[in-house]
Amino acid sequence: MILAGLCTLVLAGCSGSKSTAPSEAKPERKGVLGKTTQEIGVFDPQAPQRVSDQKIQATDPVTAPLSAYGPLAEKASILAVEQALNLFQATEGRYPKDHAEFMEKIIRANNMRLPVLPNRGEYRYDETTHALVVVYPQENPAP
Repeated sequence: MILAGLCTLVLAGCSGSKSTAPSEAKPERKGVLGKTTQEIGVFDPQAPQRVSDQKIQATDPVTAPLSAYGPLAEKASILAVEQALNLFQATEGRYPKDHAEFMEKIIRANNMRLPVLPNRGEYRYDETTHALVVVYPQENPAP
């Protein structure tokens, strides 16, 4: 009887040490891997930005796989949106008339979740060419 009570106290003490206080919650991840977005702005060719060419700029063999993530994610996103745009054009006989229709009929209707891009890359919809464009902030914008 005493042994059963002692075992209960020991086991109860062990389970209490594993509880975590709200202040000890896991910190939010800061990286972009695994994160997705539906934020796509309107492309402005006059804005101080650099349009991505989706080319891998790898110079160091150790970090080459990491530097390839951005361009590969860009290309996969552009291809997925391009396919959805082509299907829309085939069924409707036209492309989306503006950014709002693009977001409604292409992105939200297909529940497209694009990967968040590294180095502050952003998605933009070019209404004149009906294409998804990836832009990055210009390093030294002209005054």
